[in-house]
Amino acid sequence: MDFTLDPAREGVTSDATDLPFPSPAQLKARLPLSAALMAQIAEARQTVAKILTGQDPRRLFITGPCSLHDPEAMLEYGRRLLDVCERVKDVLFPLIRVYPEKPRSEGGWRGFATDPALDDSFDMARGLEESRSVMIKLTEMGLPLATESLSPFVLPYLSDLPAWVAIGARTSASPVHRDMAAGIPAPVGFKNATDGSWDNALRAMSTIRNGQLTLGLDDAGRIAPITTPGNPYGHLVLRGSESGPNVDAKTLNGVCETLQKNGAIARVVVDASHGNSGKDPFKQADVIRQVLRETPEVVAGFMLESHLEDGNQTLSEEPLRYGVSITDACLGWAKTESLMLDVADTLRKRVNP
Repeated sequence: MDFTLDPAREGVTSDATDLPFPSPAQLKARLPLSAALMAQIAEARQTVAKILTGQDPRRLFITGPCSLHDPEAMLEYGRRLLDVCERVKDVLFPLIRVYPEKPRSEGGWRGFATDPALDDSFDMARGLEESRSVMIKLTEMGLPLATESLSPFVLPYLSDLPAWVAIGARTSASPVHRDMAAGIPAPVGFKNATDGSWDNALRAMSTIRNGQLTLGLDDAGRIAPITTPGNPYGHLVLRGSESGPNVDAKTLNGVCETLQKNGAIARVVVDASHGNSGKDPFKQADVIRQVLRETPEVVAGFMLESHLEDGNQTLSEEPLRYGVSITDACLGWAKTESLMLDVADTLRKRVNP
């Protein structure tokens, strides 16, 4: 391989468009939040914080597609979820997953914010705008949003919207993502590593409690020193591992005891997908029901991958089937609705046996 520097290749810029790329401030000006929506989001964030710390007895229920790829299907999912929210709001606080970014350990589609046309055209300006638009429409319905934050350069375009944010299994150890999480204005869940260990997540929770000074993207779109205020609501998300689930009673109780000894939030969110279900979407319900039977008191909430239809499809399918995931396989809506109602009934019986 020739490593000779080629001046023509240094400082490579995108040729996807000749138009100036919008700054976060410009996109927010085009798609602003009303004062009422800002108050609604702030209240949802406060509710999530109270549930995590046990001040609110309900449980989080984070559900939605593995990834955003079709805005219309995403909005239809939101309308269906909204109806169920009314029936479970006494014991559950549902949030809708809206994931415009997708992590990749190898190759593949990187998410709607990066490639909204799903064809490697990488119209990121359109992807960010349409992602923000969908998230605002869902918020206008009255739904709190949950997302995963991957890029510190995408976050400023969307950070005013979610009520809950995840940092993934592969990025919980990243200093860049810890700096970023210290400035996210919402509770942040750190996932355990793919090998099952969760010390990196514990260190991340400790790190983000204090403000950070780091380089980042400001609202004007400039690289600048960013001072973050710190985030007291970092918490652990258990997502299983390559060797299997990690939500048995012994593990959950041991984890929460260690969290308490370290001054961290001593309750966890259980991700029913990934290692906990062996990536079988239909086993997600079994994971949640097991936790409800054995250790519901140490669990602040659940999350699952769910879409309008069961399963998933590849991007090579033509035409793409409506309401079917193009990333991880999901639980279909009918089964999701039934699961939410069952979970709510189980929680009610614990309060009033």
